[in-house]
Formats: sequence, structure tokens, C-alpha cells
Amino acid sequence: MAMRTSSGASLRAGLARIVSSRFAVVDASVGVKWFVPESGRAEAMELLRDAATGEVTLVVPDLFVYEVLRTIRRKAGDEPARAAVAFFSAAGIVTVPPVERVLETALDAANALGCDFCDACAPAIATLLDAPLYSADRRAHAGYAGVLLIG
Repeated sequence: MAMRTSSGASLRAGLARIVSSRFAVVDASVGVKWFVPESGRAEAMELLRDAATGEVTLVVPDLFVYEVLRTIRRKAGDEPARAAVAFFSAAGIVTVPPVERVLETALDAANALGCDFCDACAPAIATLLDAPLYSADRRAHAGYAGVLLIG
């Protein structure tokens, strides 16, 4: 679903038409924990359970799946990465495309946080949705006011 938006309010309104109103933005560092046993896995699984029960809608930048699969493959091998492909096909996670407002906000976040542009995409979406950001990447996201660090 390609959403053409010009503001955070438009992004929230577009998502609200297809999902619940409680959003949680998830960084790839948390998504990896769904497949690889590491510190913070229990918290990551709890977030996934909340999404499965409809308590929250998980929202991610479109690069999330690529980052998670790359890391799973590096840490656990090809087979777990292939299992993750099937999971993502059925998970109902909302992906946000690289529309202008998201990209502009990500550039601002990268400057404010002193992190890589790709690492700034999830905080940018969290900002636009006024939603919490779940991350295990302390280096990139510890300075973001709305972050809930896992692990």
C-alpha cells in the first residue's frame, strides 16, 4: 500500500483506516529477536503477542524486512531466514514506504540522533505517528525521547 502523505496527521489517518489506533513502531534490532535467541527476546515476543491479539499494530519502515533477514541469515543461517520470510508474509505488520514526509523526518532524526539515515527511519515514523519506538539499538536510538529500549 503506497501512501502519499504530506504530514504525520495524514500518515496516522491513512493507517487508521486499515489498523487499530494504537501503534508501535519497531526497529529491525527488535525484529531480529523474534527469530534469534538473544538478550531482550522475551520483551520482543511480548510485543509480537500484543500485535497478534490486536492490542497494538506494529508499524515498520519498508527496509525493516531486509535488515531483519540480513541479520538473521548472518547470525543463524539460511534456514531461519527462510522461515522468517514465511512469517513476514503472514504477520500483518504495516510497512511504511519511503514517502517524502517520512524521508524528510528521517533526515532530521539522523541529524538529531547522530545516527545513520537508515537507523533514523523508525524514529521518524514514530515521530509522525506519535507512537512509541521499540529498539534494541542503544547506539542509534538512546537519544530518541519516545524509545523503549529492549535487551
